[in-house]
Amino acid sequence: MPVVALDILRRVPLFEGLSDADLNSFADFIRERSYPKGSVIVFEDDPGDALYVVASGQVKVVLVAEDGREVILSVLGPGSFFGEMAILDDEPRSAHVIAMEESNLLMLRREDFQARLRSMPDVAISLLREISRRLRRADEKIGSLVLLDVHGRLAHLLLRMADEEQGDRITRKLTHHTIAQMIGSSRETVSRAMRNLVEQNIIEVTRTDIALKNRQALLAAARRERAATVPRPA
Repeated sequence: MPVVALDILRRVPLFEGLSDADLNSFADFIRERSYPKGSVIVFEDDPGDALYVVASGQVKVVLVAEDGREVILSVLGPGSFFGEMAILDDEPRSAHVIAMEESNLLMLRREDFQARLRSMPDVAISLLREISRRLRRADEKIGSLVLLDVHGRLAHLLLRMADEEQGDRITRKLTHHTIAQMIGSSRETVSRAMRNLVEQNIIEVTRTDIALKNRQALLAAARRERAATVPRPA
């Protein structure tokens, strides 16, 4: 396996703790694919027959309504992966995945992955742990959409994405339109909310990232909106 591919797999939670020898055992199964900006990598309802790892670029996981409106479930950068459910069942894809910029991906077909999984129980445990984490994240997102207003949902999203990068910076490229599609709002409303956060010195936005300058203020915003929404017991 090329050194670059090994470095990418080391950053994937699914393969944490594996030796180079174990990672190299995937060498015969890895397939590299390139996708131009705007291309569909997988379609909703396609057969779920492979796991994908983002090597470079950025992709979005989306649901598309009949009128063309998009709801973005997640934005994934290098080291992220999708299609993990395809490893475990024979169900079709649950969403579209679209390249937001030119992207290179590593692909592992289900049959090949399962062949290695039988001899690597640590990877199976990591897979279950990651699926559990994503289920918890989905529960949190559903809760935020139901219980929080736009400001609370924006604060929740910024905190979650910074946590995913294990710090106080979000390096994924996010337009206000993309953020709006992720929190169920309009671009104009998101632009106003982001501007307010910048003016209050809670975040700093540059051409390369979003920096959280006052994490406690974001936490307070999310908690305050949630507390205001949930009725108190009589």
